[in-house]
Amino acid sequence: MSPPLAAADQAEQLRLDGNTYFKICRFGAAIDAYTEAITLCPNIPVYWTNRALCHRKRNEWTRVEEDCRKAIQLDHHSVKGHYMLGLALLQRKEYAEGVRELEKALDLGRVATPKGYMVEEIWQELAKAQYLSWEHESTKRSWELQYLKEECEAALKEKHFLNHKEGSIDENEESNLEQLEALRRVFNKAAEDDIPTEVPDHLCCKITLDIFRDPVITPSGITYERAVILNHLQKVGEFDPVTRAPLYSSQLVPNLAIKEAVRAFLDKHGWAYKTG
Repeated sequence: MSPPLAAADQAEQLRLDGNTYFKICRFGAAIDAYTEAITLCPNIPVYWTNRALCHRKRNEWTRVEEDCRKAIQLDHHSVKGHYMLGLALLQRKEYAEGVRELEKALDLGRVATPKGYMVEEIWQELAKAQYLSWEHESTKRSWELQYLKEECEAALKEKHFLNHKEGSIDENEESNLEQLEALRRVFNKAAEDDIPTEVPDHLCCKITLDIFRDPVITPSGITYERAVILNHLQKVGEFDPVTRAPLYSSQLVPNLAIKEAVRAFLDKHGWAYKTG
């Protein structure tokens, strides 16, 4: 049921008042204004996300989460709701759920405003969260591999020592060295995925040279980052920057194959989030 017109008008004025307070960093006053607006019209998602943003500025993450969950309940497509909920979950170390919320926000934001500032902001937060998660897991794997390697080397040396006592020195010396070298190769191979290298060219935008986030393909068969090629078409001209053929935004098609390849690469090489 819609609120009475007078209540709706009053609530909207309170939202505008809250926006004014927010701009001059009077977050407490802004929260009060948004709270009054919510009291009058509790079913307007933006009132909840606006108040959540104030709580975020004050590092009141529990309240951010509460307001964002209410906003999402009212509007499942709330970009700000999913985004700030993701940040709140990350703050209390709910990494998997926080990343999922940021990914939802990113997908929704790309549909709504592919060139918007918020899409870039969400990507940066998501990349940072994914990189930190990889860094934590990578350090853990590194210690585990090092421990296992040392245990295996110790076992081989013990075996060599026992053979040495039995008098078969020459026969086993070369074999022991070969086994130690083979062991090192195995562990070096196991650690390769966590060693930063170059991102393959086909996974990078030809304009920015960064790893793709939202790749689109042109009729000429060239793949670009969506926001970058849209910016080119708007500010430079409606043509493909590589082939120079006429190109319009309506002709851009998501390159799902490259997008999946990028996702697979990032899942295996989390360090690449820092390069993007």
